[in-house]
Amino acid sequence: MKKYKMSAVVVFDIDGVIRDVSQSYRRAIADTVAEFTSYAYRPTMEDIDTLKCEGVWNNDWKASEELIYRYRETQGENRDNITLDYQEIVDFFQGRYRGNNYDGYIAGEPLLLSREYLTDLTENEIGWGFFSGATRGSAEYVLKTRLGLENPILVAMEDAPGKPDPTGLFTAIAYIESATSEDSFAPVIYIGDTVADIYTINRAREQKPARDWIAVGVLPPHVQTASDKKQNYAGKLETAGAKVVLDNVEQLNSKFIAQLLKESEE
Repeated sequence: MKKYKMSAVVVFDIDGVIRDVSQSYRRAIADTVAEFTSYAYRPTMEDIDTLKCEGVWNNDWKASEELIYRYRETQGENRDNITLDYQEIVDFFQGRYRGNNYDGYIAGEPLLLSREYLTDLTENEIGWGFFSGATRGSAEYVLKTRLGLENPILVAMEDAPGKPDPTGLFTAIAYIESATSEDSFAPVIYIGDTVADIYTINRAREQKPARDWIAVGVLPPHVQTASDKKQNYAGKLETAGAKVVLDNVEQLNSKFIAQLLKESEE
């Protein structure tokens, strides 16, 4: 990225924002839960959304484990007496999602933004980068292999505590500022598709109140298939603290960002 004084910093979540994961990550969650409940229970997309909207299940391996626990509790088992091998859950999940050499579900994920969109942000002196709960390998696959970004600023699962802890967000911002401008204290926009993403901005604001923080929600494609699902999901993001909820990440263009910044100053 070229050096300039930024008007804003935009940090993107990846799953559900940069790529559609409804038939990859979420399909792998359902497969994993089914496998470890002897195929007695396969969570629906709504089941997974309900869990995600609790705001603490950003890690899909942990989300799978939790759904397994909850199903078995409905069968009268006590959680303290249930023995699960977490590594087996992770390995099964990764086998479905990543496959061998990224030929699993990950290979078919539709992209939700273009490289040209990111170029427009740079040309309008808006710094950008990525903070995701995805593994670095998975995140780099979409950013480098699919989008063709050479050296994207990325904070991934291995680099920071899971959301809604804002540590990874702070790290991404520091990288962006170092790469673009040494004297910037520009407003920060974080765009994500889950309650945990919105909570991350809330906690960032609590820890560093001197800076302007704007949470932007985006609706993942799978909730846009019906108006009631769309409204319900958007309402949860708004209740969590999203200033605005968009249908697609590319609606957050340079003109829209300028309007958000103007509104935040009023």
